[in-house]
Amino acid sequence: MNTHHNQPQHQAGLTLVLGGTGKTGRRIVERLNEKGVPTRIGSRSATPPFDWNNEAGWDACLEGVTAVYINYAPDLAVPGATDSIQAFVDKAKGHGVKHLVILSGRGEAEAQASERIVQESGIDWTVVRASWFSQNFSEGAFVDMVHAGQITLPAGDIKEPFVDVDDIAEVATVALTEPGHAGQVYEVTGPRLLTFAEAAAELSTAIGRDIRFISVPHDAFVAGVRESGAPKEVVWLLDYLFTTVLDGRNAYLTDGIQRALGRAPKDFADYARETARGGVWNVSNENPQLSQAHS
Repeated sequence: MNTHHNQPQHQAGLTLVLGGTGKTGRRIVERLNEKGVPTRIGSRSATPPFDWNNEAGWDACLEGVTAVYINYAPDLAVPGATDSIQAFVDKAKGHGVKHLVILSGRGEAEAQASERIVQESGIDWTVVRASWFSQNFSEGAFVDMVHAGQITLPAGDIKEPFVDVDDIAEVATVALTEPGHAGQVYEVTGPRLLTFAEAAAELSTAIGRDIRFISVPHDAFVAGVRESGAPKEVVWLLDYLFTTVLDGRNAYLTDGIQRALGRAPKDFADYARETARGGVWNVSNENPQLSQAHS
């Protein structure tokens, strides 16, 4: 099998995983390690360090690399992202990279502009275009709200097909390591549309305590995020996501996970049950911040 001409050419080189310590990246790194794929973590804390704001350091990270998972922080929608993606793709091409897999967001015109840069690079590409992560409730922006028992967001009754990050990681991993995924756009969603109130009800069932959803006015929410001292690009992003992306445009399911993996995506209820067993939502007498330190 290994001599088969369909085997991706890049098996010999390194696979660079940008955001390699983040929600999707660290799961991809784990899977690549299991497959015995030589992997380099792209993060500010790695050696050599990777930082989207320090282009001078990218060459060292791309040395000997034949495949890259591109995960742009904080989000491809933020102003300036396309310039960084263009610069990175140009460098990758110069280093002889053979395959680019980019994580993108559904319904974000700005993110789709970055997808096009990758698609027009002349390098084999795969786009993984994701809906909202289930793990936002356990590893991301909403974990403190779950601890507090109140998910307060300007979301109303909009439905979102929350996708499990493990599924995203699996799609990216097969795209990086197996033939047949070049030139594919995998738009990935969970199997079910849920409002945030319905997601809160699933979390309540899994955790065994009441988690309520409270819809708040958008402006008050953004002001609260700003007052919490969040970085300005995070304030911008949350403002953008809740006005632009969560307007109903993404309230439908897609078959990306089925197409990429040949199986159904993981349901939010299964995510909630498995995560609850891990203890991340346990509220002790200590500061709830502490219980997320391991996640």
